[in-house]
Parts: sequence; C-alpha cells; structure tokens
Amino acid sequence: MTTEAGVADDLIRARAVLLNPGPGQRRLAPEALRGALVDLHDFWLASRAAAIDLTEGAVLIAVGALGRRELAPYSDLDLVLVHDRRPDADRLADALWYPLWDAGIGLDHSVRTPGQAVQVATTDLRAALGLLEARYLAGEQALFDKVNGAVRQSWRAGIRSRFDELVELTEARWSKNGDVAHRVEPDLKSGRGGLRDIHLLDALAAAQLIDRPGPEVAEARLLLLDVRTELHRLAGRARDVLRAQDADEISGVLGLGDRFDLARALSGAARTVAYSVDVGVRAARSRLPRRGLSALRRAPVRRPLDEGVVEHAGEVALARDAAAGKDPALALRVAAAAARTGLPMAAGTLSRLADTAPELRAPWPKAALVELLSLLGSGRRMVDVIEALDRGGLWGRIFPEWGAVRDLPPRDRAHVWTVDRHLVETCAQAARLTTQVSRPDLLLIGALLHDIGKGREQDHSVVGEGLARQIGARLGLSERDVRTLAAMVRHHLLLPDTATRRDLEDEATLSRVVETLDHDPQLLELLHALAEADSLATGPGIWSPWKRTLVADLVERCRARMNGEPLPEPEPLAESLRELAEQVRDTGKPQVMLRSPETDEEPAMVLVALPDRPGALSLAAGVLALHSLEVHVAEVGTHEGVAVATFTVSPRFGRLPDPAMLRGDLVRALEGGLNLVEALERKERDYAKPVGAEDRVRPRVLWFDDEATGAVVLELRGTDRIGLLFRVAAALEQCKVDVRWAKVATLGSSVVDSFCLDEAAGPMALTKTRRKAVEQAVLTAAG
Repeated sequence: MTTEAGVADDLIRARAVLLNPGPGQRRLAPEALRGALVDLHDFWLASRAAAIDLTEGAVLIAVGALGRRELAPYSDLDLVLVHDRRPDADRLADALWYPLWDAGIGLDHSVRTPGQAVQVATTDLRAALGLLEARYLAGEQALFDKVNGAVRQSWRAGIRSRFDELVELTEARWSKNGDVAHRVEPDLKSGRGGLRDIHLLDALAAAQLIDRPGPEVAEARLLLLDVRTELHRLAGRARDVLRAQDADEISGVLGLGDRFDLARALSGAARTVAYSVDVGVRAARSRLPRRGLSALRRAPVRRPLDEGVVEHAGEVALARDAAAGKDPALALRVAAAAARTGLPMAAGTLSRLADTAPELRAPWPKAALVELLSLLGSGRRMVDVIEALDRGGLWGRIFPEWGAVRDLPPRDRAHVWTVDRHLVETCAQAARLTTQVSRPDLLLIGALLHDIGKGREQDHSVVGEGLARQIGARLGLSERDVRTLAAMVRHHLLLPDTATRRDLEDEATLSRVVETLDHDPQLLELLHALAEADSLATGPGIWSPWKRTLVADLVERCRARMNGEPLPEPEPLAESLRELAEQVRDTGKPQVMLRSPETDEEPAMVLVALPDRPGALSLAAGVLALHSLEVHVAEVGTHEGVAVATFTVSPRFGRLPDPAMLRGDLVRALEGGLNLVEALERKERDYAKPVGAEDRVRPRVLWFDDEATGAVVLELRGTDRIGLLFRVAAALEQCKVDVRWAKVATLGSSVVDSFCLDEAAGPMALTKTRRKAVEQAVLTAAG
C-alpha cells in the first residue's frame, strides 16, 4: 500500500513547537497545552476528513483522551470511523490512519457500522466505556448523534447486568496498581484515586445512577491531569508512573514547592477521588433498576445498631430520632458501629454530622472516649471508617492536631504510607496486640498518636510528647495516664533503636533504658507492643524475625532489671565457640557450625572460628554473602589466639547452605584461592535486583559516643547491596579499626548498619581527624 508522503508533516511540526517552544516563545501551562494539542489534532483530522470526502454516510469520532479533551503530549489518539455501509470505508480509513502511522503518532483505531458500534458497546465493557466519551470530529453529524444516542441508551439499559463486572475490573486495577495517595511512585492513571476512577464516576453518571462529580473531584482531576501532562513533557514519551527523580522538577514547574509538597497535594487529590468512588459505587448499587421479583420487594427496614444509630440499605445511618445536634459522642458512636459491623457510613449521615455535631469539649464525656476506643480497637475495619471521617471533615474536628500530618509524605524510604495513614495502620496492628498488655486503651491511643509530631522542624518525638499531653488531657485521661501516653510517644523508638544498634550484653545499655523509662514495667510493656505495631505498619520486612528477637531480648532483660530479678542467661554459645577454636588450633583450618532455627519465625546462627589475622570479619562476611546469607547481627572476638564470630543470618532465598560448603570457601579465601571481591561482584551482577538511580540513597555515616557504655558506634545509612557488610568491614580493617560487633537493619532497599568500634589509645585513637579518614573509607566502600 502506498501512502501520501509528508501528509502529517505540518501536524508534526506544530506539535513540536507546542512541546518545545523556541527562544522568545511562551511555554504553555499544562491545561493550555492540552487545549492547544486537542485543537491542533481536531483541526488536522477535520481537514484530512474534508480532503478525502468524508461527508455523507460516515463520521470520524474521537474517544479516549482526545474525546475527553484531555490529550497529554504523548497520549495515543483513539479514533473510530463509523460508516453506514459505504463501500469505500477501507479507503477512507487508510487515508486517515496511514499518515498518522507514518508520522510516528500512537494510534488506536477501529472501523465499524452503526450496528457494530452499538453491538461492541453492548458486549465489550472496555469498548463501552470508551464510546461513552465519544466526541464528534468530522463527517455526518446525524450519524454521530444516532450512534452516540444508541450507545448511551444501551449503557443505561444494560447497567444492571454489567455493574458487577465494572466493579470487579476496577478492583482488579486497584490491586495491580496500588493507591495513588500512598505509593512512593504512583500510577496517576490506573492507581486507586487516579484518572480512571474519575472516568468511572463519569460512566456511572452517564448511567444516571449518580450525579456528576462535584467541584472537589474536578479540582483533583485538574491536578492529576497537570502532573501527567508535565510528566509526558519531561519524559518525552507517554508515562503514567511518577518517579521520585522527576517529581522535584514537576513540582517546581507547577509552583508546588518540592516533591514532598507535590506528593502531599497528590495524596489529597487521590483520596478525594477514591472516597468519591467508594460513595458513588455504593449509591449506584442502591439505585440499580429493579426487575422481576426484586421489584416487588419492600424497601429495606432500619435495624437498630446503637443509641441513635441504625443500619439502612446496607449502610450505617442516623436514626430518625437521633440527637444529632446535642449528643457530642454521636459521630464517634456512628463510626464505632460502622467499624464493628463492617458496613460503610452513609454519605448523608456524614454530611449531617459535619453540619450539626456539637464540639467535643475538654475533658471529653466518658461516653465519647468509650466510643473512640471501640473504634480504634476494631482493627482493619477502622481504616476505611477513619478515612471516611477524615474526608467528611469530622476527624480533624475530633483531633485538630491531625492537620499537620494529613497527606504528609514519608521522608524515610522504608515507609510505604503517608504519615496519617501510617498512624491508622499502626493502630490497626496494635488492635491485635491488646490482649498482650495490661492497658489496651493506652496502647491504642499511643499507636494512633506516636508520630503525631511529624511535619515540624523539631524532633517529632519531642513535639509529639507535648501534643500527646495536650490530647490526653482533652480526652479526659487521668494525670498518670497522660504521663504514660506522653512517654510512649516520646520513647516509641527507644526499644527498636537500642536493640538494633547497641550491645545488649552491656550492663550500661540496660541501665540507660531502665532509667529512661523511670523503672516502669507497664510503660516497657506498652512500648514493646507499640514497637511491633509500628514496624508492621511501616512496610514489608521491617518487623523481621531477628528484629523481633532482639527487641524481645532487650525487653526481657529490662523487665528483670526493673523487678530486681537475675538477668536471663545468654544462649550457650560460648562452649560451641571454644570447641571450634580448639579445632582451629589443632588443624590450622577454619571451622564453621550452623545452628538452624527451631521455627520459621526465628533466624539461624552461623558460628565461625579461624586463625586470628586482620580481615577475619570481612572474610567471614564475604563468604556468607557469597552463599546468599543476609547478616543481621555479627559479634566478633578472640579466644586464645583464634578469631571467633557469631552471625545471626537468614537466607535471601532458598534454604540454608551446607556448613561444609561454607567451610570450604573459607579455606579457599584464607589461602588465596578465592577472590571474594571478584566473586561478589559477579554475584551482584547475576542476582541483585536492579536499583534505579532514583532508588539509590546517598550513603551517610553518623558517629555515636555512647556515654552509658563508653562505646563508639559508627552508623552507616545507604542502599543495600550484596556483600555490603564484607566491603565495609574490609574498609574498617584496612583503617586498623577493631570491630566489636555489627548489627545490620535492612529497610526495603535501604540499610542502617551499626558497628561498635574499640576505642584504641595512642596514635590509633579515634580522634576527629582519624574519624574523617575512617568515614571516607566506609563511604567509598558503600558507594
């Protein structure tokens, strides 16, 4: 087939000018750019249609982004040519499509008769949704009106039988693409709360099941479109996932500050859309046309749930005689009933409560606190309830301090939620642990408030402590309980930080924790449960078996110290290490012992003994990494001239290796037959997950002089990689620094590695100048 060369040249040149204006030309804002692109393509397509005599008996229709007038710079053109049995339909189509193909413009196209168009809209849900966005471009207007009217009539008539499929497709899309509001790199188009959800609302409105989306959704739509438009322009191609590396530039162009400001704005917009979809789908389901026997059923009755609260049509609503303007606990009672039953709160009920609910004055009436605790104790069900309260403006009235953390993006890469959602997720996790503490009420409130101090410049734990005192007093807690709640917020990181970064065998470490907690066993118990809930709500893999074991060990030791009991006996590893050391002295060869965990929840341990020489820690760590073992804790020492080390490990994948293979590679590495640097580089190339530039963390070294223990702790924060402990340990050994123990915390793709260094005297002392050199060596190894 021959085509007319250069037919679309003028279109391509005009597009290039719009996207890349020359010197002195104005750069169009995103909304203006979309409008200009739509006008440009409309004009070209109409001119082309006139040139090929597309008049009687045929019509060119735009669907998709062009049909909605939302054309981003590199969006495909979605076009439908409808003809009333014209014999030259194929010629018309080729004359339209080929110039666009030759110009490299993305094109999704179809050619149909009016009957075929209506038939495909009736049988193919995705095609139906596209045709609902149809817009006339060129040709016979009457034919467009006929097809458009028939498609919309078919959609309204068939919505009852297609509604469940529509919802299933939507939920599958959400499951695949996640939430726009909470993903670090959101899919602006297909994620939950994204542009396709707005199209869903439009489709439900076209079926006359709901009203057209209101101004809040329109504002959210505009932001999502503007960000997507700038993302296309920046990338130079179609892209819907907003990467962290692009967000700073886009936020600057849109005048939204930095990428964190953009993330916060997107989160708010997406949550508005997601909530509107939840409400819209429920409303649409209740308004589906009835047929057959269902049309004869009586209207749903109101079933009492609590004082002033009923279930009506599958939703939690206010009773007719509810004292909406007088009962300050009513909003929380409605929320607690929704969480208890798993039913959504009716949108009208939320609106009425927002308009009429009286202020909860300090101190709260006891009934209000009881309802709050009932809500917080309901676990996962409370997440959607609090989201609905927040979207309806009620949650911020209950907790005015919430505004500072609402939609606040995390600064720590390990967190997968915005700060406000993380607080709710932590509370949901804490609800599972209420049977393990003596004060479940304080655990739930503490979980909800533990990060409430974020979003300010000061230490969030310190700020949060003051806010917790303020909130606790307002809730009507006793002075003692307010002190405990404030201490929970102030010290919620104490146990995990100490367990993963300090020597738990050191008496001074225990003394510092016990004194910080004012010798209060109840506070220790609450912080233990909060540490678990907080970690589980942070992200996958954070509450690892080794971290759980370390925190539990620290808590057990602190509890014994508070109660004046003897400390628990350490695990009997000393005898095993002595035996390995004797074997090394007898044979001159390295020895390895592998202690498998008793349950899948526990980490394994590897005991290593080898002739004492510089590089013992790095040598052993390198061999373990070569066998795909992830090291969580490493403790090193000597026994009568033999280097001994204990590693707490877990396999990155598969099973634990054969100890004989570990020993064999240790022997080879010790004798020079195995180059660990080269071997680990090969393994990293073959097995490491690719980490993009946007995912890499610039390594950073922090120094801690622990006054309680006298230890010097070097902390490395950076991006995880295979053999990182080997490289860093080798760098420290080259600097002639002795490592007493190491603890490795992996947080997603990031790590926080702590090394306790022996403070030497004389020229090897860790002076400021020497620390600089050590720090540079570690950063080079981690880079």
